Amino acid sequence: MMKEQIREQLKQMADEDYKKFSKKIVPGVDNMFGIRLPKLRETAKKIAKEDADGYLQQLEEVLSSGGEVYYEEIMLYGLVIGYARWDDEKRTVWLERFMKYIDNWAVCDSCCMTYKWMKKDPEYWWAYLIRQIKKNQEYTIRFAFVCMLAHFVDEDHVEEILSWCERIRHEGYYVKMAAAWAVSVCYVKYPEITDPFLQQNRLDDDTQNKAIRKICDSYRVTKEQKQQVKTYKKS
Repeated sequence: MMKEQIREQLKQMADEDYKKFSKKIVPGVDNMFGIRLPKLRETAKKIAKEDADGYLQQLEEVLSSGGEVYYEEIMLYGLVIGYARWDDEKRTVWLERFMKYIDNWAVCDSCCMTYKWMKKDPEYWWAYLIRQIKKNQEYTIRFAFVCMLAHFVDEDHVEEILSWCERIRHEGYYVKMAAAWAVSVCYVKYPEITDPFLQQNRLDDDTQNKAIRKICDSYRVTKEQKQQVKTYKKS
């Protein structure tokens, strides 16, 4: 079986030191080999080229039956979707299946960053991301925000992104962090739009302060801008 062949390859790539490191930064994930992302990307590209449907179908069967699956295999699930040459409709079908298994920031963010094809059909994929937000689940919202900050911070969407960051009142830590990250990217690219947004204190306290912290960590923001946004911090 293709899945078993890929799993054997993953075992050969395992790095015990990296596994220990990964477990510290990806909470709650135990079933892990310890493989660096570039190697997983290489593997995903090969699978996507050879038999994306076959591999994902086998993974889906194991997942849906409650079988053992490793963290890296979930990562491959999302990365293969990113690299496969499919039309939007087929990609959407597989994404909907994959979304059920996202339960940590690392899988979510690494896969979102891969989905550069969203820029080719922005109207279709923007609507898809809004549907994910409206599901009101921690990782569907984070998925949407990370895709937005990676692929949609442009003149057509920047104000809408800020508006969604304001409207969402989900208490999930990974939602707040994603919203703050999105606002910080908006600020870096469109400070003239994002600065007044922050000045008006339209975000909840945690998200506002996290966004300001991320802005101040950016090398693309001037010292003067950092001093200004610090005045918007909520006590």
